[in-house]
Amino acid sequence: MIDAQLKQLAGWIEEARYAIALTGAGVSTESGIPDFRGADCGLWKMVDPFKVASIDGFFSDTHGFYDFWLWRFAKLSSAAPNITHLSLARLESRGLLKAIITQNIDNLHHLAGTTRLYEVHGNYTRGVCIDCHNKIDTAKILAKVSREKLARCDDCGGLLKPDVVLFGEMLPPAFMDGLKEVLRADLLLVLGSSLEVYPVADLVPQAKQNGARVVVLNREETPFDGSANLVISCELGAAMGRLSELLDLTH
Repeated sequence: MIDAQLKQLAGWIEEARYAIALTGAGVSTESGIPDFRGADCGLWKMVDPFKVASIDGFFSDTHGFYDFWLWRFAKLSSAAPNITHLSLARLESRGLLKAIITQNIDNLHHLAGTTRLYEVHGNYTRGVCIDCHNKIDTAKILAKVSREKLARCDDCGGLLKPDVVLFGEMLPPAFMDGLKEVLRADLLLVLGSSLEVYPVADLVPQAKQNGARVVVLNREETPFDGSANLVISCELGAAMGRLSELLDLTH
């Protein structure tokens, strides 16, 4: 069943004029990065997202926020791209995939070699001052935290935080750039996303309404499975490995 679906998907990719991908946390679980809403060990079952992933939490308990990010930074910085990241990068290098829009902050698409990447929730390797908006490496922020308990900007004294979108914050310009890609697409691959976080989830019906085929590859059901042209319920690593064989991306 899944092999037949993957063969159909391979054919659609080869005939697409402008294929793009939307990726979520499930793409990186095989790199050892926990997702957020997984049935067994979702990150939000371990910690309160209001405390560690919202702008209000950042201000109300900055020390607790930094403690979480010291742990999260260690997890993220030790991760390496897996077969899904690498397969998508190869698709791009062969001209079969035009861009990737990702909800992930883990930098793994960059490390895999993707060049046209829209990080709509930011990137954990970058940090920012909340007052003057100066950029700084996140590693330097956390080094400051280890020494001084708080991390403040050397220029203005404002608090520093990872340059990622927290609950309660606006999305960066990358989101609107990604939307433009969606409106150009005739094939949208959705990989490893629960499609429960807006406004990113709304990109799927926009692609569909604009005439694109929508393919969802995910372990669990999503709210948009019913409107997708193809739904492949799968472990991404095995599925992307087979897709790579079908499209001769392994060389």
